[in-house]
Amino acid sequence: MELTLSHLIGLLGTLCAITLLGLWSGRRVRSAEDFSTGGAKASPVMVTGSLMGTLVGGASTIGTAQLAFTYGFSALWFTLGAGLGCIALAFFVKPLRRSGCKTLQQLVAREYGATAGLLASLLGILGTLLSVVAQVLSGTALIGALLPLSTGVCAVLCVGMMMCYVLFGGMWGAGIVGTVKCVLLYAAALLGGALAWRLGGGAAAFEAVLPGGFGLFNRGLWVDAGAGLSLVLGVLSTQTYAQSVLSGRSDRAALQGVLASAVLIPPIGIGAALVGMAMRLTAPDMTAAQAFPRFVLLHMPGLLGGVVLATLLVTVLVAGAGLSLGIGTIAAQDIYRRFRPAADDAAALRATRLTIAGALLLSLVFTGERLSAAILSWSFMSMALRGAMIFLPLCGALFFPGRVSRRFAVAAIAVGPLTVLLVQLLWRPAFDPLFVGFAAALAVMLAGAAAGRGKEG
Repeated sequence: MELTLSHLIGLLGTLCAITLLGLWSGRRVRSAEDFSTGGAKASPVMVTGSLMGTLVGGASTIGTAQLAFTYGFSALWFTLGAGLGCIALAFFVKPLRRSGCKTLQQLVAREYGATAGLLASLLGILGTLLSVVAQVLSGTALIGALLPLSTGVCAVLCVGMMMCYVLFGGMWGAGIVGTVKCVLLYAAALLGGALAWRLGGGAAAFEAVLPGGFGLFNRGLWVDAGAGLSLVLGVLSTQTYAQSVLSGRSDRAALQGVLASAVLIPPIGIGAALVGMAMRLTAPDMTAAQAFPRFVLLHMPGLLGGVVLATLLVTVLVAGAGLSLGIGTIAAQDIYRRFRPAADDAAALRATRLTIAGALLLSLVFTGERLSAAILSWSFMSMALRGAMIFLPLCGALFFPGRVSRRFAVAAIAVGPLTVLLVQLLWRPAFDPLFVGFAAALAVMLAGAAAGRGKEG
């Protein structure tokens, strides 16, 4: 089934409305502080919107439906891990906000020195860029499935809309648009899940097609557990999500927003998983990646279907925009200000925006067919890379200051992600390489704690 006029009206109308909302939010940006953290004035609803707006992206919706098409509820670990990560993030709210740092990398640099901070900044940008590329690729594929346009044009449209959402509005844009997106996405996921349950004929029918489909470890205990752990650590180790915490007008507002996200994220995955399972039951020969958009085209009324398709696209766009905002903040606050300490606020804001534009434009390089498959496979590792890189040094800086040798902390920042990459390249085990990378970083940090600060302190 192709797009009808009703689909197009719902799709384009929703996209135009949300794009205008992103541009309007830019009127509230007057400084780099407003751009990066919304001036620390966000309500609990805005914190929830900015956090879910970036955390719930293509993997949580289209990707979850795709994986559920084959593995059933095992696909829920994308959103279950994100929810658990938000619960863990709640314990970091007060320490992060009271640190006085605008980025996680600044916090690491203050505790372990400039070298540690710079290394964490560069590796953090690289890890986050992989996630941005994944969102661009997801958005490009979705636009290409809906409109008769070339891959290049679809990619340019995707990146252009991401820029509109975040380049002019910053955290205000991510928060306001993210909040609206979350409302639409929730309605789409719940409606899609309910329709899928009815279409599939209930639990017995699903189980007949996918035996054990409602199990959470259908891909294997260590594979699915690793996926959940990588998301938990990734949430705690990503600048974008820390910015949502810092944007809150108070500790209470930030904490409420984080806990609300923890409750609200998993049901979105349930709805998406049911859609994927229903399409496996009714159209087993289809391409799994098309499960969610094809379900919308086939089983939802035209105008409503167009709104849902636009919501899926915006889900990808806002996630990519929010992640690129994290890259821009790291580059401006931790790298630009280091080499230009006398730069004024306007210069820092320009640097942030230029970095965001550069990151999004760079992602266009990876939209070719020969590169996209490899980048997509690496993008699933981005959470693991970030978690293996900064999580343990961050915990040391927040909760055990002055305990770990700076040299060992620098080594841990490098050893964690490097081990993850080497294990994936050379071993390709039947479990998430994060386990090995995390263990290696932990061993180095424990050795650093045993060595102590000594003359460093």
